[in-house]
Amino acid sequence: MGSTVFERMRPDAAVVRHALRGARQGSFWLEDAPGDPYPQLTGDLHCDLAVVGGGYSGLWTALLAKQESPASRVVLLEGKRIGWAASGRNGGFCEASLTHGEENALSRFPEEFDQLQRLGMRNLDEIELAVGELALDADFERNGAIDLATEPHQVEWLRDAVGPDAVFLDTAAVRAEVHSPTYLAGLRRTRDSALVHPAKLARALARACAAAGVEIFENTPVTSIGDGTTLNTPHATVRAERTALATNVFPSLLKRNRFSTVPVYDYVLMTEPLMDAQLASIGWSGRQGLGDSANQFHYYRLSADNRILFGGYDAIYHYGGRIREQYENRPATFERLAGHFFTTFPQLAGIRFSHRWAGAIDTCSRFCAFFGSARGGRVAYATGYTGLGVAATHFGAKVMLDLLAGRSTERTELAMVKSRPLPFPPEPAASIGINLTRWSLDRADHADGKRNLFLKTLDAVGLGFDS
Repeated sequence: MGSTVFERMRPDAAVVRHALRGARQGSFWLEDAPGDPYPQLTGDLHCDLAVVGGGYSGLWTALLAKQESPASRVVLLEGKRIGWAASGRNGGFCEASLTHGEENALSRFPEEFDQLQRLGMRNLDEIELAVGELALDADFERNGAIDLATEPHQVEWLRDAVGPDAVFLDTAAVRAEVHSPTYLAGLRRTRDSALVHPAKLARALARACAAAGVEIFENTPVTSIGDGTTLNTPHATVRAERTALATNVFPSLLKRNRFSTVPVYDYVLMTEPLMDAQLASIGWSGRQGLGDSANQFHYYRLSADNRILFGGYDAIYHYGGRIREQYENRPATFERLAGHFFTTFPQLAGIRFSHRWAGAIDTCSRFCAFFGSARGGRVAYATGYTGLGVAATHFGAKVMLDLLAGRSTERTELAMVKSRPLPFPPEPAASIGINLTRWSLDRADHADGKRNLFLKTLDAVGLGFDS
């Protein structure tokens, strides 16, 4: 079994310890963008549309519904604070793909591949347009992205992905873009990726919702759906004509979806702002989002104030699919990420990380969102974005509104929208299978990308796991 570049070029342990010393546990994004407070729901009400969940999925749904029907009463119910979960903790990669990448689309929806590519690009264009028209303060940058090869077997993967908006970069060319001794090749994607400040986007969408007339209630968890679409909360009951469920990683209010997703924890580091000399030492003048090509991959980008966010690699599932605050502090993972950071950028030795955090990803077995309706079409849901929902939630919001309105559209006729992923098995099979999959993916990264029999079997039956 071979080694990866992150094992062959380990930084000095003292560099890692120095960098992590004093790093605060908590999302930089949420700290950097404190949001407006919204009241708790304390009295019963009736509305045309109730949206459950105050992340991107729920915010886009509420905003688009109100724009479509200004006279309707739209209520958004959030269990804690707007954007506090995945929408305030992600890397801020706003990708056109609706299917978690081209390879996933080709393997699962080959007949719809071109259509899904077109719809995904249109979705990203619509987000960019909305950011401009609504003056959303979200640090939106459509700079494209570079996919990176850090091992020889990954170079051909990138070469095979060349297209009209994807340019292959050899070793010299990719290192001219961003100076790292780990890069062997790159694929520069020019149109299908943007960056945002995640928490600013959530806060800005909430303000746009409120300005449009959406009633937002925080600290109002929905505990169950009663008869029809009656929503029960600790202090009040909401009777809604229609309900959109945007709870994503949290347990579904519909029994049919209880085994369709699992929470997988993803971990992130954020540096202090780079000084001019430090930034010059790595280049990166194009400010593209970056990601390497391993199964256990890293993603990283610059913030508006020139910090580097560096995340990914470990993807941790806890027995029973539990979501717990204590899972967010995992020192071994932060040390591993810091080591990989300094392997990537050895010239930045001496820099410190200001923040470290984690968040749970709503992972489903097909790696991309799934959709549906219940209660005679009065309830719709979209979930399972598997870590690529910053842009795809806008598309998912439109699907939910189509379903609730009973509209047949290009979106609702997609096989991607009509089909469902295979469910995960109950415990202990879920933990055994997920952990075996993680081990197998790690082995593949150490064996020139060759997948073992277990992974090939999962591929064949349509069950998978993405790091």
